[in-house]
This record gives sequence, C-alpha cells and structure tokens, in this order.
Amino acid sequence: MHPKSESEVAELFRSLGVAKPEEWAAFAMSDPDLYLARYLFLKQAWERIIGEEEVAWIEEAIDRSKTHPSEPYAGLGLALQRVLAAGASRKDVSEIGRCLQAQALFGLGYLVDGPAYPEEGFEDIDWGLFRVDEEGNPFGEPIKGLHESVLETDPTGREMRPKDGA
Repeated sequence: MHPKSESEVAELFRSLGVAKPEEWAAFAMSDPDLYLARYLFLKQAWERIIGEEEVAWIEEAIDRSKTHPSEPYAGLGLALQRVLAAGASRKDVSEIGRCLQAQALFGLGYLVDGPAYPEEGFEDIDWGLFRVDEEGNPFGEPIKGLHESVLETDPTGREMRPKDGA
C-alpha cells in the first residue's frame, strides 16, 4: 500500500495499532514507506520482548538450565531459581526482565544509527538499517532514530511506565 495523503497514512498507522497515528503520519509524509518500515521493525522487536505480566518464560528458563546446565544462557535459569527461592515474585522478576529487554532494544536502536565514537583506524566502518528490494539489495535512506520511537511503540501504551503509575 502506498498512501498518498496524510489522512491515508494516519489510517494505515491506525490499522497497525499505532498509539498516535496522526503524529506518525505527520512525520511520515516525507517518506511514508520509510516510517512504515521503522514502525514495523519496532513492532516486531516488541513482539520478542517479554510480555506484560508474562511469567511462563521463568519456569522455561529454570527447566532448561536443569536439563542443560552447561549450555549458553543456563546461568539465567540458575539465577532465576535463586531469586525465586529468596522470595521474589514471578511478576517482579518478569518486570525486571521486560525492562532490561526494552532498555537493550533502546540501546540497539541507538547503535543501529552507526558508531558514535569510532576507534582510530576504523573510521571508515559504518552500518545502518535499510529497507531492501526483492533481491535483498538496500535502497533509500537508512532507517534512523529507532531509539526515539522505542518507548512510544510499547504495546501497553504506557512507554514502559509501571502499570499502577507508581
């Protein structure tokens, strides 16, 4: 879909569940497909973050560490088991995990814009996130500023603020 007007772009963002579709549309008018790619990347990234009050991952990590104690990430399950044994609630542990993952997404979004302080001798190395054509070739402007939209794309709509407002 290649919407032409700002209202069509806003409707497209609204259909995707964007919290403030009119604001996204206003920014997107210079290149709607670029902003659509930005939103869809973040939307899919959020789908990989622990869901609000999701706790099943805790037992899965603990069980995995018991059956495969020397595999990568086994330390997570072992640590989770100790934290729960010390009295932490699964809900609190999950909130810690969710916040850490969202912070990591913010950091990666910032990093994707390219190195801020390249090491001496490596100034020519750069990277970015681009849309690709049918053959997988990058085209257009890089998708920049992902970190600026991480919080506003939080599926809860609270921008990672606590549910009770505390």
